[in-house]
Amino acid sequence: MKGNITFTMIKPDAVADGNTGAILSRIEGAGFRIVAMKKTQLSKSDAEKFYGIHRERPFFRELVEYMTSGPIVAAILEKENAVEDFRKLIGATDPTKAEEGTIRKLFAKSISANAIHGSDSDENAYIEGNFFFSMRERF
Repeated sequence: MKGNITFTMIKPDAVADGNTGAILSRIEGAGFRIVAMKKTQLSKSDAEKFYGIHRERPFFRELVEYMTSGPIVAAILEKENAVEDFRKLIGATDPTKAEEGTIRKLFAKSISANAIHGSDSDENAYIEGNFFFSMRERF
C-alpha cells in the first residue's frame, strides 16, 4: 500500500499544552485513519537515532534536547495520498508562514516548537514508522 501511509509525531510542546486531542481530531477529520498510536518519552539515545540525519547540523543538540523534554505521541496514519495530504494538513515548518487552519498555524509556537512532525516521503514514512512500530506489510 505504498503511498497510503504516513508517520506523525505530536511533539513535546503540543502534548504539554494539552493539544493532543484537538490535533488528533483534526487528523481524523481530514480523513486519516489512525492505524497505530502510542504515547512515549524519547530517550536521548532514541532521539539521536531518529534525528541522525541531522547529526552534523548546528541545531542537532537543541533538537535532541527538545524532543526528550516531554512525552510525544507517535502514530501511523492511513489515507490515499497520505504523505502529501498530511504535509498540507500540518502546514509549513514555520508557523508564521503556515496557511490558516493548518495544525502548525493553530498549535505551533515557533519553528523549533512546531507541534507536529510529518514524514516527507513514502520511504521516510516507512523508516520513521518502523522506528516506533513493527511495520507489517499491510501498512
